[in-house]
Amino acid sequence: MMNQKISLLCSLSILLLSGIQVSFGQKKANNSANGLTYIDPTIGNVAPLLNTNRPVVHLPNQMVRMFPKRQDHLDMQITDFPMLSQNIITPQMVFAIKPFAGVLADTGWYRRLTYDHDFETIHPWYYSVRLTDDNILTEFTPGAKTGMYRFTFPAGVKKNLLLSHYYANGKYDFKDGNAIVGTEYVNDAIHEQKGIAYLYGVFTGKPQTGKKEGEKDWGRYTVTGTQEKPKKVAGERAFASYSETDSPVVEFRYGISFISHEQAKKNLEQELMNVSFDQLKNKAQAAWVKTIGQINVEGGTDAQKRSFYTSLYRCYARMVDMSEEGKYYSGYDKKVHVDKRPFYTDDYTWGNYLALHPLRSILDPQREADMLESYVRMYKESGWMPEYPKPYGDRPGMFGFKSSVMFLDAYRKGIRNFDTKTALEGMLKNSEKATMLPSRNGPKGALEDFYYAKGYYPALRPGEQETDSVTAAKRGQKRSAVAVTLGNSYDSWALSELAKELGNQEVYKRYAPYAQNYKNLYYAKTAFFMPKDAQGNWIEIDPKFDGGHAGLDYYNENNGWNYRWNVQQDIKGLTELMGGPDKLEQNLDQLFREGLDRPKPVFWEKFPDQTGLIGQFAMGNQVTFFIPYLFNYTNSPWKTQKYTRLLLDTWFQDTIFGVPGDEDAGSMCSFAVFSAIGFYPTTPGIPRYSITSPLFSKVTIKLPNGKTFTLSAPKSSRINKYIQSATLNGKPLTSLSFSHEELMQGGTLVLEMGEKTDKKWEITY
Repeated sequence: MMNQKISLLCSLSILLLSGIQVSFGQKKANNSANGLTYIDPTIGNVAPLLNTNRPVVHLPNQMVRMFPKRQDHLDMQITDFPMLSQNIITPQMVFAIKPFAGVLADTGWYRRLTYDHDFETIHPWYYSVRLTDDNILTEFTPGAKTGMYRFTFPAGVKKNLLLSHYYANGKYDFKDGNAIVGTEYVNDAIHEQKGIAYLYGVFTGKPQTGKKEGEKDWGRYTVTGTQEKPKKVAGERAFASYSETDSPVVEFRYGISFISHEQAKKNLEQELMNVSFDQLKNKAQAAWVKTIGQINVEGGTDAQKRSFYTSLYRCYARMVDMSEEGKYYSGYDKKVHVDKRPFYTDDYTWGNYLALHPLRSILDPQREADMLESYVRMYKESGWMPEYPKPYGDRPGMFGFKSSVMFLDAYRKGIRNFDTKTALEGMLKNSEKATMLPSRNGPKGALEDFYYAKGYYPALRPGEQETDSVTAAKRGQKRSAVAVTLGNSYDSWALSELAKELGNQEVYKRYAPYAQNYKNLYYAKTAFFMPKDAQGNWIEIDPKFDGGHAGLDYYNENNGWNYRWNVQQDIKGLTELMGGPDKLEQNLDQLFREGLDRPKPVFWEKFPDQTGLIGQFAMGNQVTFFIPYLFNYTNSPWKTQKYTRLLLDTWFQDTIFGVPGDEDAGSMCSFAVFSAIGFYPTTPGIPRYSITSPLFSKVTIKLPNGKTFTLSAPKSSRINKYIQSATLNGKPLTSLSFSHEELMQGGTLVLEMGEKTDKKWEITY
C-alpha cells in the first residue's frame, strides 16, 4: 500500500523514501521489540506551516534529549550535534560537537555537514548518520543526565572533535589531559530563559587538546525556508585531535548538570562508569521496550501501527526529570534544593492538559503525581503557579490557568500523593492576582478587575486603540477577549470543583458562578461566542476571519468557528444554549463543511496555526482536540466514530508530513494515541472517557497496578467502523462512555462493529 502511495506521488518519491527506508531498517533491526518495531521519529519532521516535530533521541521523560541541529527533514546539511536540547519545539540547545577530518582549521567549526537520509538511522534510543563529505559515521545514545557520541573516521586521517556554544561567552577548560568542563550561559529572550548549564566530558585515548577564542558560525532557525542562516556567536571553542595512526574510532562521553561542574562529573560517573557505548545503547533500548510495551495493539495496518507507536513515543518527551542525586536546580528561586522526590519541568499546560496528562494518569500515575508535586514546589519557590514551566523559570505562553484542570483531573482519578492543599492555594492565587493576558506572566491589571466584576473580558472594536496600560506595555500584546473569557470559565470551574473536593466551601461557592461566564459572550443571533466592548455592547465581527493576526484580538491562534465549542466543562449547558442535541449536531456538521471563503494563502497568512483543516475544523492546534467527541452528546454518535477515523487517516499518516501542526512534544500525539485505541478524555476534570471507533481489533493496556484493560473490536475495519453494541466486563453499555475507575480496575470492553449508523445511545454528561 505504501508503494502505491509513492508511485502516485512520484514528484515527492525521494522525500518519502528517505523516511520509509529508515523505518524499514528499524523493523529489520528490532523485530523482537514489539511496538518499537514501528516507531519512526522522522514522521512529521516537516511542518505544515510553523514549528516542525523533531526526531528526538532520549530516555522516557529524562533530561538529556538530542536531535541533529538542522531546520527540518528537508535541510540537507547538519550544523552540529548538541549535548542537550532544552526546548524541542523551537530549539534551545546547549554545548555543540562536530567531527572534522584532516588538518585542524577554523573552517571545521564554520562549515555545515552534508549527509544522506538513506544513511541516517533514528530510534528513540540511538542515532547515527554517515557524513558524506568526510565519510565519518556519527553515533549517539542517551543516558538520563548523560550521553555518548561515537565517531568512526576513515583509516589513516587526522581526527578532530570540535566543541562550541550556542550562546555568547561560553567557556571550556581541559582537565587531566582528556577531560573537559564547559559552561553555557543560556540567554533566550524568546522563551524568557536565562541561566547556566554545566558540562563534564571525557575523550577516549590521549588526544591533543586546546582552545580557540573568537566566534563560531552558528545556524539559527528561520521562519521561512528549510535552510539555516549563519549567525556569529562569541565564545571559546575547544578541540581534541588525534593523529593518523590513532584508532579511527573515538568517543566522547559526558554528563550535563544545572547545578555545577562537579555535579556534571558525578552524573557521568554514576551513569557511564565502566559502560561501553553499546551497553548504554542496549540499556536505553530496554527502557523504551518497557515503556512502549505498556500498550499492545493487534489488527490495523502497518501504517496505522507506525503512526500510533510513533505518537506514543512522542508522549514521553515532556515533562523531564531534573533531579541530580537527590538535588535539583530550580529556575523559580535560582537555588539548589535537596529533595529525594523527582523534580520535573518543561511543560505547556495549555496544550498538554487535554490528553497528555490524562494519558499519563493511566500509564504512570506515580510519575504524574511527581510532576504535579513539582508544580507545587515551583509555586512555593516563585509565588506563582506556573503554566509553561521551563528549566530557568516559567515561560509566558498562551492564556489561562490550565494547571488547575490538571490538579482536579488527577485528584478525581485517585492521584492524590501531592500537596493538594498548597496546590489549591496556588490555583487560588493565580485566579485572584495573576494576569489572564496571553503570553504574559505577572500581576493582574484593570482588565482582570473588569472581568470579575462584569463576567467577561472586554474587547476593543476593530481599529480601536489599546487603552489598557498592561496590555500596551508589551509589544504585540492582544487581549484575546473571547478566548480568555472561555478559558477562565473552565479554569474557575476546576478551581471551584477542587475546592469542593477538599472541603473548602467558601472558595467553591465564590468561584462556581464564574464557571458560567462563558454564557455572557454567547451571541444567540449567530450562535457563536462573540466579543463585547466595555459598555456591554456586542462587537459584530466575522468569527471566521476577523481579529487581526491569529485572531488575537478576540480569539487566539484559531478563529471563532473553533472557539465555538470551548466549553468542555459544561457540555450540557452549551447544548442548551444552542437549542438542544439536534441543533448541536447541526452546528457540528457545519463546522466540518464550512469553507474558507478566500484563497488558502490569504487565510493562512492570518491563521498560520490553524492547519489540518476539514472544513473549519483545525486538527493542527490544541483548541479543537475534543470537538469530534461532542457528537457523542447528540443523537448521532456515529459521527464521532466517522470523524476520529477520518482525522487519523488524513492527518496522522506515516510520512515526514504526517503530523498536522505543532504538536508541542506530546499534546497532539496524545490525541492520536487515545483516538486510535478507541476512547478519549473529553473533559479533563471529569473522570470519564468517551468511546469512539478504534483503529485496531484489539488493544491491551498493562496498568501499573498489575491489572490489564483490554478493548476488543474483532470486526473492526475501514468499513466496519461503526459501533453496533458494547459491553464492559460482560455488562451491556447504554451510553458510549465509561469511568476512569472502571478502566483502572481492569477488564474487557467489547465493541461489536459494523456498517450501520442507526444505533441509538443514551447521552451521558
